[in-house]
Amino acid sequence: MNAHASVAEQLSAALTELEDQYLWDADSSYDAAVEIERQAQELGDDRLITRARLCQANMLMRNGDVAAAANQIWAIHRWAADHDDHVLQARTHLVWGNIHRHLGDAAKSLEHCVLAVELMDETATAYMHVWHRTKLADALGAAGSLDDARVRYAQAIHLGEELNLPSLLLGVLNNWAYTELAAGEQKLAQEVTDQLQQFATQHDLVLDPAALDTIGSIEIENGNYQEAEDLLLEAVRRHLIGNYEDADALAEYKLTLARAQRFLEAHNRAQASLDESRALCRERALGEVMVRVHQEQAELHAARGEYAEAFAVHKVFFAAHNRLHSSQREAQARTRQAMFETAEARQEAERFREQARRDPLTGLRNRRYLDEQLPEMIAGCPDLTVAIVDLDHFKRVNDQLSHDVGDQVLIQVAKLLETELAAVTTDGFAARMGGEEFLLTLPGMNVTRAAPQLDGIRAAVSSYDWSELTHGLPVTVSIGVADLTDASEPTQAALLSIADRNLYVAKHAGRDRVVAGTSLDGRHRSYRSGATAA
Repeated sequence: MNAHASVAEQLSAALTELEDQYLWDADSSYDAAVEIERQAQELGDDRLITRARLCQANMLMRNGDVAAAANQIWAIHRWAADHDDHVLQARTHLVWGNIHRHLGDAAKSLEHCVLAVELMDETATAYMHVWHRTKLADALGAAGSLDDARVRYAQAIHLGEELNLPSLLLGVLNNWAYTELAAGEQKLAQEVTDQLQQFATQHDLVLDPAALDTIGSIEIENGNYQEAEDLLLEAVRRHLIGNYEDADALAEYKLTLARAQRFLEAHNRAQASLDESRALCRERALGEVMVRVHQEQAELHAARGEYAEAFAVHKVFFAAHNRLHSSQREAQARTRQAMFETAEARQEAERFREQARRDPLTGLRNRRYLDEQLPEMIAGCPDLTVAIVDLDHFKRVNDQLSHDVGDQVLIQVAKLLETELAAVTTDGFAARMGGEEFLLTLPGMNVTRAAPQLDGIRAAVSSYDWSELTHGLPVTVSIGVADLTDASEPTQAALLSIADRNLYVAKHAGRDRVVAGTSLDGRHRSYRSGATAA
């Protein structure tokens, strides 16, 4: 072997070590990749140069500079595709999938993660075989396809055991537990977490901060708030002293810590943790985490009895949610490229796209679908009414009965909304906006025609026989309504803002009613059981 080939082999081995790390010190790994690129430039080895640049992009993303990573990934992908380098393409798609995850775009993240698995060949490393399947499982879970996600997690665990990668298996189990928890599968999350802790003990492995965050989140759901706070404080400590870095990691840990402290009624500590998470979100442009920070801030205000402040922050949360989706569309425009080259891949992508536009709990359309369809409806339908539907006193159902009963109530309400809306219009749709909040669209109807119909939908919910499910607790909804004549301009944001304002009026007027109004004179009309009042 000549000297040139020997140096190239050494650089390749060093890159593989960087590429196949599960936990990074992002700064030092970035510096190492820069040095490897410099030496590869001297050798004139384009593949090593491209691999080193991909490592740099990955570390930029891990260190919070997602925009810079996205800017670099294009040229890397183009080189790998032009040279038919399947392994490098697979690695590129995995990084690209993570970029879209940080941008909050579950569908695009899933497309890239599918390709990150499909493109691997016999030259892929053991790490890739395990971790690429894990990240595909993560993306499937985020898109609401839990059964498919569980299959991929099981495959990754089986491979990890065969290939003797115990440290990596901790990451697989942690991601699985987190996915189950995010989907509301508390019992399954606990089972996977128990398996994770047993595995760590069996192999004498130290749990990383991400695992502690997951376990802490489960302890919160179990009502063990002090244990959760202790775990999250340890997660933060280990993150700060160890070689752990990911764009959203510390912001996530601080956010979870704030939740535990809120439940402990340690409101000052919770506020401090939340402020630190917010600062990290601003510094690193973590739009998706910032939306949840606003949501937690509203919860914290409410826990203090600061209801006016809670409502004000809820408005900020609503606006931030809209801005997040706007930034996602801009990011997609910058990074969109033909991803799926085979007919089979395109079919798979269409299936995943459909899943990404459905709420996994209720089966209704989700906020992503709403943000895609509503602007088109506004542009093409001069008579359009929208209604924001919110369950009344839903917290009582969760607190007095259980979150499982709460989920069943949401599922049944969704069925009623969809069925009743279909009887009114075949052109509209029902969507779950999040939590206990839904949205109905009624194209071809102004608010005068739509409001009585919506009152019928309200009545259908309140008159449904809930006794078997809620054991006497009533289930009612308040509805805020707006049409295009109400809005100051024909935009989604303006229309939803009026509907949201009218929902607020309905809540304060006694709930279980429909309220419509205009933005010009501030007057509203309240509909209940067919009666109308100015």
